[in-house]
Amino acid sequence: DHGYEAAYTLLNAVHYGVPQMRERMFLLAYRKDLKVGRIKWPKPTHQHELPSGYAGTRSCALKPILQQQQDSLFEPHKQTSYVAANTPTASLPQGVTAKEALADLPNIDALGMLANGELTRGPRRLDRIIPYTGDPSGNYAQIMRHWPSYEAGESITAHEIRYLPRDYRIFQAMEAGNQYPEAHRHALKLLDQHLSSMKKPPGKKSARYAELLASFVPPYDHTKFPNKWRKMEADAPARTLMAHLGKDSYSHIHFDDQQARTISVREAARLQSFPDGFQLCGSMNAGFRQIGNAVPPLLAYALARQIRNQLGLKQRPDFRSGIKRVHQARHAAKQQA
Repeated sequence: DHGYEAAYTLLNAVHYGVPQMRERMFLLAYRKDLKVGRIKWPKPTHQHELPSGYAGTRSCALKPILQQQQDSLFEPHKQTSYVAANTPTASLPQGVTAKEALADLPNIDALGMLANGELTRGPRRLDRIIPYTGDPSGNYAQIMRHWPSYEAGESITAHEIRYLPRDYRIFQAMEAGNQYPEAHRHALKLLDQHLSSMKKPPGKKSARYAELLASFVPPYDHTKFPNKWRKMEADAPARTLMAHLGKDSYSHIHFDDQQARTISVREAARLQSFPDGFQLCGSMNAGFRQIGNAVPPLLAYALARQIRNQLGLKQRPDFRSGIKRVHQARHAAKQQA
């Protein structure tokens, strides 16, 4: 009504090279005098079969649209501004996995650090510098390290984790894809093992037993909110990162059993496709919130390139292709050496 051509759709970040299955609504509007024609969305660069939960959410979100389209068959003046996104084709590469996204970042041995007194309660500094301990594990890691204007150099910041001493043992025992009901069972098993190792285990009605129970088993009802906890799969993209990760990062437990922890702030940034050189400010919780509230930069980049095309502007070279060529050249040189 205000002189714009407008359209909206649902886009999933995993289809645009982001190692995360993040579905969000996007709206674009162009002034009508620009005469851009039918609004188009960026073509996917990756494919991934989304879990059933995402399909359910999508059908719920689109139910009013489908109903409106059905109504417009009988009342042509009624039109919807929903424009379906492009469907990924089978020829596209598979979505970036959590392991591809995180494998080259320095390990954080939560149980070992806890035992050595290196991991304690208290604020975490996001400006603490930590050197890389390995080479980039693939093209995605190369992009994260060498994003123009955000090159990380030889180190990263914000690689900080939450202090969760009761739960590191549970994280280690969990299997990929396990959620809170399984975590609760693992916690009870760990408690039973500890009681069995005691010469005189306390009775279940004693104060000592109550103390042990609290030190091993989370107090949450395992029949409610089963996906409150979740251990990531190494060979699949991560589930959606939420803004409340700082207070409840159990939804993204690291896939590496030996590290036995939830993801760090920097790892959350990697899963959201923020380059390693991007500096996060404030406390650890604020860093998680900044990441969880953001549009993944690689998805924003895909949208920006599509907008340039729609406006008829000359397209700029894709910086990701340049990084990929450098990575391939370096890999070839290493192979020859």
